[in-house]
Amino acid sequence: MKIFSKLWVYRRFLLILFTPLLLLPLPLIIRTKEAECAYTLFVVAIFWLTEVLPLAVSALLPALMFPLFGIMASKEVASAYFKDFHLLLTGVICLATSIEKWNLHKRIALKMVMMVGVNPAWLTLGFMISCGFLSMWLSNTSTAVMVMPIVEAVAQQIMGAEAEVDALEMNYATGSTNEALELDESVNDCEDSDWKEKTKEVHGYNNGEGHTVCKIEKEKNLPPAETGRKYRNQKDQMMCKMMCLCIAYSSTIGGLTTITGTSTNLIFAEQFNTFKEMFRCGKEKTAREQASAQVIKEEYTKLGPISYPEITTLVLFILMALLWFTREPGFIPGWFSLFPRYPGFATDSTAALIIGLLFFIIPAKTLSKTSNGENTVFDYTPLITWKEFQSCMPWEIMILVGGGFALAEGCEVSKLSAWIGSKITPLGSLPIWLIILISCLIVTSVTEVASNPATITIFLPILAPLAEAIHVNPLYILIPATLCTSFAFLLPVANPPNAIVFSYGHLNVTEMVKAGLGVNVIGVAVVMLAVTTWAVPLLDLHTYPSWAPDLSTVNNTEP
Repeated sequence: MKIFSKLWVYRRFLLILFTPLLLLPLPLIIRTKEAECAYTLFVVAIFWLTEVLPLAVSALLPALMFPLFGIMASKEVASAYFKDFHLLLTGVICLATSIEKWNLHKRIALKMVMMVGVNPAWLTLGFMISCGFLSMWLSNTSTAVMVMPIVEAVAQQIMGAEAEVDALEMNYATGSTNEALELDESVNDCEDSDWKEKTKEVHGYNNGEGHTVCKIEKEKNLPPAETGRKYRNQKDQMMCKMMCLCIAYSSTIGGLTTITGTSTNLIFAEQFNTFKEMFRCGKEKTAREQASAQVIKEEYTKLGPISYPEITTLVLFILMALLWFTREPGFIPGWFSLFPRYPGFATDSTAALIIGLLFFIIPAKTLSKTSNGENTVFDYTPLITWKEFQSCMPWEIMILVGGGFALAEGCEVSKLSAWIGSKITPLGSLPIWLIILISCLIVTSVTEVASNPATITIFLPILAPLAEAIHVNPLYILIPATLCTSFAFLLPVANPPNAIVFSYGHLNVTEMVKAGLGVNVIGVAVVMLAVTTWAVPLLDLHTYPSWAPDLSTVNNTEP
């Protein structure tokens, strides 16, 4: 038993050591670039799944292994780690920093709770509807980044309100009172003197308002024992997990409904053009809910009237969303049409950086006058500073997503993706519904470790000829495969929204896999139901279209 206990203590080290060794026969025996890339892919995927190393450290393994295997040069791998996504994230983190610094997220959260109530189920439904609608027009990543700070604030306010109600009930029961009890102390736990000093240093001034930037990052970096104490009970913990998962899922699912909603739909549209040329309702609130609602209302009153920095941040927030929406809406010409010589040059990251830079330029204070009409001394301080931005920037997530991009590029360069595709060609002899199901399952599995755009780019050229070869409407196979490419719900690296909600520290990889597996299965089942029922008459899928090549006719013309 002592041996097993010692092995259990060193289980992380043993897994790190033996995973590469046990998989080593794969590249040594087969000796192909495809096998070497698969070896790297398996090692990284296992490390990500088990978290034996920090996720960002595991994400750096392709940068080490691809050059050693001769798959990609070091410079090429390095360029894969920084993509357009990272510029987009930089811009939206500037927005998130200002939102949290000036407590705009707290004001929005409290107002929403006052309007909807403190029932987490109804709040989550409201967030999911809003998030799903936004992701129809904005990118999934942008939607998740905008909504998550508000969701986090709502969850913290609900937990804080219930904590204060519990404390008051206990005080009444014991016959004592505690007039010094305040919500912010119970929620944010920011009374540590070291943290206060750090906050003052980051802001560069102390205006007595006690703003705290990136409280989430502070909690996330605490030791495990300390991190576990941020929940009062299991109910609070499960509520936070539920809200995070719902935002990740709704921001992804909402993007499925429109062509511009997600990059995979846009890629499908481009490929296609080449073919053609729980809830409680109506019940009275309990005394506990009424007490929590009263606490929420008092906290909102404490915020006072909306301030100039909050108004400026809100205006920039709306402006960023409008720039994203109007860049290339699809049904009307967008502002990018003003630059016809450079099609495709500007993306959502361009708009995000435009607004992000303004947060470093616009002053946080306005000129004010004394009673005799003279201007007071004006201390120019921008809405956010670089130190504040650094404290909020999720560097781990940037490296994590970059590792996913590097793996996807390595799969293409090594032709591992092409090898996988060649293995599904014999599917043509199976019934059509089974071909669709297998294609959906394969695409859903691959997209968990490869980027969604890379997955759809790889599989569309494979599935389209397969459909033509068996004389089936290509849309019958391509549409469900395209939709299933977005069903990347298992891992933080599988989808940017997953990575964003994971960065808030409420979830671990195992929990995401458990919850995401069920959503993946349901998603594939719904797609199968749709494509075999109402999609058939809607898109005339049982008819082979005239725009698709008739391979049988081509073969008959041969001498």
